[in-house]
Amino acid sequence: MTTAAPTGTEQPPAPGAPPVLNQPLWFLTNLARVRLDAAHSGGTLDVVESLGRRGEMPPLHLHHREDEYFVMLAGELTVHLPGESRRLAAGEAAFAPKGVPHTYRVESEEARWLALSTPSGFASFVAAVAAPAESETLPPGDRPVGLDRLEAAAEAHGIELLAPPGTLP
Repeated sequence: MTTAAPTGTEQPPAPGAPPVLNQPLWFLTNLARVRLDAAHSGGTLDVVESLGRRGEMPPLHLHHREDEYFVMLAGELTVHLPGESRRLAAGEAAFAPKGVPHTYRVESEEARWLALSTPSGFASFVAAVAAPAESETLPPGDRPVGLDRLEAAAEAHGIELLAPPGTLP
């Protein structure tokens, strides 16, 4: 059985719905696109492409179910793990094992990266938290994040939020 390639005309996901491939989403303060999800990888891998602006940093968190990999496409990002902070440039990668607290910070004016998770699960979390992007740009800097929605989706997807943005492991 073959799966048709995404056409770019897919509808945005409803909150908590399975991700829709390649749909632009405003995820927290990033522009994100799910490139591969559980439905298209047999549950083995998710790939989410993100674009973020300087200073963007999610809450300190850990994944109970997935390992996470950061692969830089453009710009610079620092991945923070206990006892290690690693600044990445285009072409470089970092690994955040499941069960290990981590966060990242965008260091360049903008950065673009892939977040890969094994097994699948992260793309579904992104879809549950994100809103359809109103444009092919980063969300407005003053756009509210919706912490209740973030916390509920994190709990449902095995992600533990440990501390607010800006906190290092």
